[in-house]
Amino acid sequence: MRYSVLDLAPVPEGHDAATAIGNTVDLARHAEGWGYYRYWLAEHHNMPGIASAATAILIGHVANATRTIRVGAGGVMLPNHAPLSIAEQFGTLATIFPGRIDLGLGRAPGGDMAVARALRRSMDQGEGFPNDVVELMTYVGPPRPEAPVRALPGEGTHVPIWILGSSLYGAQLAAHLGLPYAFASHFAPAALEQAVHLYRRDFRPSPQLERPHFMLAVNVFAADTDEEGAYLRSTMQLAFARLRLGRPGKLPRPVREVDAEIGPQVRAAVDEALRITAVGSPETVERQLAALIETYAPDELILTGQIHDHQARLKSFRIAAEVLAQLRESAAA
Repeated sequence: MRYSVLDLAPVPEGHDAATAIGNTVDLARHAEGWGYYRYWLAEHHNMPGIASAATAILIGHVANATRTIRVGAGGVMLPNHAPLSIAEQFGTLATIFPGRIDLGLGRAPGGDMAVARALRRSMDQGEGFPNDVVELMTYVGPPRPEAPVRALPGEGTHVPIWILGSSLYGAQLAAHLGLPYAFASHFAPAALEQAVHLYRRDFRPSPQLERPHFMLAVNVFAADTDEEGAYLRSTMQLAFARLRLGRPGKLPRPVREVDAEIGPQVRAAVDEALRITAVGSPETVERQLAALIETYAPDELILTGQIHDHQARLKSFRIAAEVLAQLRESAAA
């Protein structure tokens, strides 16, 4: 089973966007050496703690700094963009880095309504998303010399398109169009079981995909001990709580007592939202990842982990790669 990385290019407290982007490139290079298959970046706007707003530009930067790992969007928020523009951007990337570019599409705004207005796009709440996806697929599909509008570069690149989602809507669309489906279980797992069942049940083969392909997103905080893993995890708990309370900021430093910072009630809500998580020592992480794989039978895993210290983040992804390689070998035996 393939395993991949989802990165938001986090900006840690005490650092700036330049540091965050440098850390992203460093992690991508290490991930390539550790056997990760994809390295995806996500579009967010107006977020002090995230440096991946210009997603296509950062994808090109990461692809240029690596050699073999697939690089893509996890994802581009299509309602913010004209489909032709995204087809041209990713068609250009696929032309520069053939066989290495992925395009995951979401219908969330990647920000609030003020962001949507600033981006000068429709305020239709994503209602035009299915038509926009089909239009985009046409632009990167087979060449159409007779078409009045063509993506150049873009047409003929057949950039693999994924549907991203955290509800039944994305599952239904991915099944209907015959596209691979990545579920945002790392922060919104409520509909996970139902969405995956619906996607697999209703999937219709397409030129891109013969059978359903489901990617499970998992938070990972791996360290030498369970205690150290829990300490690293506190950064994401704090960041998520502050976002929900309307106080987004840079990626917080970890703390030993999370409840003292956000209170037990908020902590419980945050932990439920982040329940698709593996945290602790290599042995604990292996047990937890094996349980998630057994429960949801994903075709692919994508791991993320908002960790303040870059070296600890590298170590967490290295441990996770070693654990997953071992699980894969055990499954193949």
